[in-house]
Amino acid sequence: MNDEIVLHIIQAILVVTMIAFITLVVVVTRRQKANPFAKFGLGVIIGFITDLGDTLGVGSFATTSALFRLTKFSDDDTKLPGTLNAAHAIPVMVEALLFITTVKIELTTLVPMTMAAMLGAYVGPHITRRWNARLVRVALGSALVIAAVIIIIRTFTNPGVTNPASVHGLHGILLPVGLIFNFILGNLMTIGLGNYAPELIFFSLVGVNPSVAFPVMMLDAAMIMSVSGSQFVMMNRVQWKGLAGIAIGGIVGVVVAVTVVKQLPLSWLNWLIVTIALWTAFTLFRDGLKPSNDLAGDKY
Repeated sequence: MNDEIVLHIIQAILVVTMIAFITLVVVVTRRQKANPFAKFGLGVIIGFITDLGDTLGVGSFATTSALFRLTKFSDDDTKLPGTLNAAHAIPVMVEALLFITTVKIELTTLVPMTMAAMLGAYVGPHITRRWNARLVRVALGSALVIAAVIIIIRTFTNPGVTNPASVHGLHGILLPVGLIFNFILGNLMTIGLGNYAPELIFFSLVGVNPSVAFPVMMLDAAMIMSVSGSQFVMMNRVQWKGLAGIAIGGIVGVVVAVTVVKQLPLSWLNWLIVTIALWTAFTLFRDGLKPSNDLAGDKY
C-alpha cells in the first residue's frame, strides 16, 4: 500500500469523523433541548474571521477568545475551552482534508504524532473537569500569553527557513521527542492553547522545513478537536448558542483562505493576533484574579 492510498484513507477517516461529530452534537443538543443556531449571524462572522486566520497558520483560539469577550458572545467562561474545541472542530477537519495531500510528509511521522496528540486531547478534559471559573480564566490567559510569545519569536526569527526541503519527517530520537511534545500539546489544546505556532517552531528547531508542519498540525488539530470536542459535548461543557454559526462561518473562512488570500503577507496579521491575544489575556487575568466567592465555587 503506497503513501497516496494511505493519505486517501486518512481523508476518508476525516469525513467519517466529521459525520460522527455532527451526529453527536445533534443527539446531545436534542437531549439538552439546546439551540446551536441561536446567535447564528454573529457566530458566522466570528467563525469566518477566526478560521480564515487559522487556515493561514496563525491559529483560531486567541482570536475566538478575544471576539467572544469583545462581543460578549459567551456568558460562561468555564465553557470557553469546550466551545473553542467543539465549534472549530468541523472547519479544521475541512482544513485537514484540503491540506493533507499538498505537502509531502512521511507517514511514520504524521500518523504517530497525530495519535499522540489525540491521546493528550482525550486526557485533557478529564484533568480540567473540576476546575473553577477563576482557574479556567488564569489558565486561558496564560495560554494566550504563551501563544503571543511564540508568535513574536516566530515573526522575528523565522526559524527553520533555511532547513533543507528534502527532510520530510522525524527520525531517531527526534520521533519520540515529537510524540511527547504532541501529547502535551494535545492536552494543552483542551484549555485553549492553539497548536499551530508551537508545532511550526518545534519542526523548525529540530531541523525540518516548517512547511512539513502544515499537514501535521492541521491533522493534529482536526483529530484533537474531534476527540476533545466530543468529550466536552458529552460532558455538556459547551456553549450551544452560536455553535452552528461558528462552524458554518468557519468552513466558509477556510475555503476563502485557500482560494483567495493564501498568498497574502502574514506579518501584519501575526502582530494583530499578538495584540489581540495579549489584550484578551489581560482581561482574563483581571477577571480571574479578582476576589470573588462566586468564582471560587463555580465548578464545571
